[in-house]
Formats: sequence, C-alpha cells, structure tokens
Amino acid sequence: MNLRPLGRSGLQVSPLAFGGNVFGWTVDEATSFRLLDAWVDAGFNFIDTADVYSIWAPGHTGGESETIIGKWLRATGKRDRIVLATKVGKPMGEGKKGLSPRYIREAVEASLRRLQCDCIDLYQSHDDDAETPFEDTLGAYAELIKAGKVRAIGASNHTAPRLAEALAVSERLGLPRYESLQPLYNLCDRAVYEAELEPLCQSQQLGVINFFALAMGFLTGKYRSAADASRSTRGERAVAAYLNDRGRRILAALDEVAAETGAKPGQVALAWQIARPSITAPIASATSLDQLQELVAAAQLKLDPTQIARLDAASAEQA
Repeated sequence: MNLRPLGRSGLQVSPLAFGGNVFGWTVDEATSFRLLDAWVDAGFNFIDTADVYSIWAPGHTGGESETIIGKWLRATGKRDRIVLATKVGKPMGEGKKGLSPRYIREAVEASLRRLQCDCIDLYQSHDDDAETPFEDTLGAYAELIKAGKVRAIGASNHTAPRLAEALAVSERLGLPRYESLQPLYNLCDRAVYEAELEPLCQSQQLGVINFFALAMGFLTGKYRSAADASRSTRGERAVAAYLNDRGRRILAALDEVAAETGAKPGQVALAWQIARPSITAPIASATSLDQLQELVAAAQLKLDPTQIARLDAASAEQA
C-alpha cells in the first residue's frame, strides 16, 4: 500500500478512508468488526468517523459508530495499525454542539471513552462555528495536542474564506493549524471545491479527505430511474439530487470507462478522485465484504489521461 502524507501533519494514510457512518446504523457490530478487520488486512489504515454518527437513526443518541470502533480496537489490539479520525461540533443534544473550548474539552473525553484509546490521530471540526473565535477553538486544540490526546486537527464543511481565516489565525498566534479539509466532492459535486477550496488547499499544503465520494451511491450506477430510489436508505435523496441530464451523462461515461478497464462504475468514480493531485483520500463506506473488496480494487485502479479527460468532460457543469 502506497501511503500518502496528510497535509503537514506527519500522518501517512491509505488512498481511501473507510467511512464509519455505517457502523451501528446500517451495519451491526459483528459485521462492523469483519469489515474493519478486512480493511486493515487489505493494507488500508485510514478510518473516519464522528461523535454524532448515527444520531439520525431512530432510537440513537450519537456515539454509536465510535463505540463499535472502540470495541473492535479493544478486542483486536489493532490501534497501532490505523490512523483514527473523528469529529466534533455537530449537535449531540442540549448544550452539546459547536467549537467552544468548554465543549471541545468535554467532547474529546467522551470520544476517547467510546473509542477506548488514549489519542485521536485526526480531530476535526465537523462544522464551522461562527460564534466561537478561531483563537479560542484552536487554543483548545493546542491544549489537547500538548496533552497527547490529539495528534493533528482538521476542518470539515468550511468555506474557503473561513478556512483561510483559520489558517491565518494559526500562523499569527502560533497555534496548531488545520492540516486537512473534509469537503463535499465527487464527479457530481465539483464546482465549489475546484473553484474555491482546491486552490487554497494546494497552496497551504492541506490534505483533502472528501466525503460523499460516491454521491450517496449514485456513482455506483444503481440509481438509473426514479423507481430505483427504493434500493437503499439514501436512494430518494440521491435520485432527487443527481438523476438529471448531467447525471445521466456522468453515468454513461463511467459505464464506458468501466467497460474498458473491467471495473465497476463506482470503482472508476473513486479512481478518478484518487488520481486528482489535490485529493489525499476519498471517504467511502461498505456494508458488506463484497462491497469492501470493490473499494480495495478501486484503490488499485489506474485510469489513463484520456479516460480522466472523458470523465472531466462528462461531469463538467456546462457540457
């Protein structure tokens, strides 16, 4: 496995991250353990989760994903074989949200308890918090890094101006800086990242670990008509967002390249992202060992320049 540097953090990560949102939601504990074992056995080391996963599910209160990962770490002793990323900031109940120093200190301890470990490799601000000054948030992170509870920090869901402001505060005050960004990015969602965030991330040497890499499953090709919306928990959202003329062009190009390479459309979509110089590791999930093996193969798939150009053209906003 060729590991990639995550910004200037010193962390070395696999070219795909396993999205932990499924653990305890669409995947039970036993299956989660099998998926995590298979992921590490295949040579991958990057696992991304969040404290809030999966609060949206009926009867859940958040922390379900972290809890399962923690049980797996304790049962297997594989903590030193993974780069563990989680997030803080999204609402977790009354008074539990945002990036104030008080709440960050509280939330990190809760995450560490659920994860059953002493240190989080990458601790990410899940959402921007305009009500808390960056110097306060970054100062709290500095305390956690000094205490050995966090190795590096990252940002998610930040606009380019706000991310640039955070980086400037870090430099001016000598505080830890965000070493990674977690933006929305895939063949269907290109415009905002490429126009605004990508230049900043490249100039500042930030790692990029994009979410919704498969566009809620649309880029696997399983939603080709409105009738397909019932095929998964995200089907209706994916069809509403992406099943239009542009989406159909993207699927046609993926089908074409997939036929040429002997791969599946979703694997081609991930390989296109992995090949982009600014992307460190797209985040993708699997709910079965078969799906996980498809992710493994996607990381090994190399597209030639003409194939990348065809996918670029098909997914252009004005084709």
